[in-house]
Amino acid sequence: MASIYDFTARAADGAPAPLSDYRGKVLLIVNTASKCGFTPQYEGLKALWRKHRDAGLAVLGFPCNQFGAQEPGDAAEIANFCSLTYDVTFPVLGKIDVNGPKADPLFEYLKGQKRGVLGTGSIKWNFTKFLIGRDGEVLGRYAPTTRPEELEGAIAKALAA
Repeated sequence: MASIYDFTARAADGAPAPLSDYRGKVLLIVNTASKCGFTPQYEGLKALWRKHRDAGLAVLGFPCNQFGAQEPGDAAEIANFCSLTYDVTFPVLGKIDVNGPKADPLFEYLKGQKRGVLGTGSIKWNFTKFLIGRDGEVLGRYAPTTRPEELEGAIAKALAA
């Protein structure tokens, strides 16, 4: 069986971004979009990352344009938006698909590890969140409506494990 650490994402500049670089950290992986009603969650994600990064939390944003075409920009536009609008300094990687025939293999894996509501596999909207433990185990899947600050307890528990 694959591990989260077997996957290599693409950085915003197209360079390989191996998840093995995050071995031993707690990961919060989120599909993001710049023009979504949930976009203000960047503030909460940034706050979680800044509060817990020294304890071993890494937040990884994966822009996705599959839901209402709410991430139409290229990598430079996305990076500029995240930096100027929300002062995001955690990694925002290359734009991907999370569903369908071109779905990124990482998200296929994540969806297979933690199903959605009523056992559904597909991602329903932007800002779906996956929490990964230090051992690479997918600990939880959280709906777009789950605000980042609501994950504080689960993150603290994962960091303490």
